[in-house]
Amino acid sequence: MTPYSLHRGTAPLLISLPHNGSVIPDEIAARMKRPARRSPDTDWHVGELYDFAKGMGASIIRPVVSRYVVDLNRPSDGHALYPGKKETGLVPTIMFDGHDIYRGGAEPDGAEVLDRVKHWWKPYHRALAEELARLKAQHGHAVLWDGHSIRSHVPMLFEGKLPDFNLGTADGVSCSTELQAKVAAILASQSDYSFAVNGRFKGGYITRNYGRPEDGIDAIQLELSQITYMDEDSFEYLPKHAARVQVLISDMLNACLTARS
Repeated sequence: MTPYSLHRGTAPLLISLPHNGSVIPDEIAARMKRPARRSPDTDWHVGELYDFAKGMGASIIRPVVSRYVVDLNRPSDGHALYPGKKETGLVPTIMFDGHDIYRGGAEPDGAEVLDRVKHWWKPYHRALAEELARLKAQHGHAVLWDGHSIRSHVPMLFEGKLPDFNLGTADGVSCSTELQAKVAAILASQSDYSFAVNGRFKGGYITRNYGRPEDGIDAIQLELSQITYMDEDSFEYLPKHAARVQVLISDMLNACLTARS
């Protein structure tokens, strides 16, 4: 099974969609509880949501497997992203609703975790790093946009309703002050959606690891509330809702493309 798909663009913009995959290999699914086999915590439809960006010249990288196989937005050594707060980890054993992923005694051991990192995590990150290097070499700079989505209510992770748009720049470390201000200003200029900057979601491993504005690579994570573009219960994609969201995303991506011009 191919670990990822990569569309190579011509602009200095790489869109990473690390939780878009939903495939769970049969040998892993056989040990899971039935609800987990559906991979409900997938970032549903973000591939479709961002497909328009190919027309802007963006590169797009997407995984095949579910985050339940291995979470590509976590460090490969398993260190916590948000110390002191509950999170699901590198190879999750619980879902966002707190229920177990695996049947009792069927959880992956340390050797299996390492194997999943080798076969799924490392190829994705190798390809991501190589594509960023290619774009920087060609343009002198590059922007990495890490696209995510999540249910609007996840009590295990946060209280109440999540803002619609959640920008993360590792508290301003992963991208330039100017670019963060431009992107945030776009969200502040509209009144249809709520938003936060470096709130509950400050950017995961990908944003924090690859964002080096001083070296010409800016990285921003967008955690989008799924209620803005899909039905959270049926997982149905809602094109009319999505089209409105895409207008804002397009404006933010254009800001990224002109940030250093």
